Amino acid sequence: MDKHSPITITLAQRDDAVTITQWVYNTLRQAVLLGQIPPGRALTIRELASLMGVSPMPVREALRQLSAEGALEILGNRRVVVPEMTAMKFNELVEARIALEPHAALKAMPYIDATRLAELRNIDRGIDRAEAAGDAEAVTSLNQQFHRTIYTANPHQVTLPLIESLWLQLAPFMRVSAESLEEYYQIDRHQEALAAIEKQDPMALALAIEADIRDGCAFAKAPEKLKRLLG
Repeated sequence: MDKHSPITITLAQRDDAVTITQWVYNTLRQAVLLGQIPPGRALTIRELASLMGVSPMPVREALRQLSAEGALEILGNRRVVVPEMTAMKFNELVEARIALEPHAALKAMPYIDATRLAELRNIDRGIDRAEAAGDAEAVTSLNQQFHRTIYTANPHQVTLPLIESLWLQLAPFMRVSAESLEEYYQIDRHQEALAAIEKQDPMALALAIEADIRDGCAFAKAPEKLKRLLG
């Protein structure tokens, strides 16, 4: 990644009920989740404000929130970067996902009704279309939506903020897996998850979610690719 190459941040339409600071936070958070701010690309607060058509103040406030979540880091020279990653930290984050997400799926199982199952099937079809089109960003977004739709079926779930915090820290480094779909996704784990839901088999669902996470991070087992990824 050229440290000065242009980037594109998707700007959602702002609802009048949402403050500018909240809109900027949501926009930057989504940009991180989609890998739109890649590792190695430093941005200034002024540059981000220009990209979003706002003043520097709401950008600064939003960045404070994202910095507290470990998504972005504000440097002393007012530049913003994705925090540095090490192989050890990367693997710790992956293992934390594996500890939390199968548990969240297992607890959600009793609440996944036919309507939500149909929604999950529709999302999975969208992933297939995005994969066929080579749209790594859409694959990333829809994959997160698939997992989120499972976990939020549980009205008592408390783990999603923790899970999304892990997604935020990993997302800029996960684009390599979305860009190498055929290499790392040999088995459709979402189909396994859907079959487990249909059979009402919570353990099979938890295992499918764990396998999906491991497959998505399989490139971490290739030292040369992880080294290139982490810079």
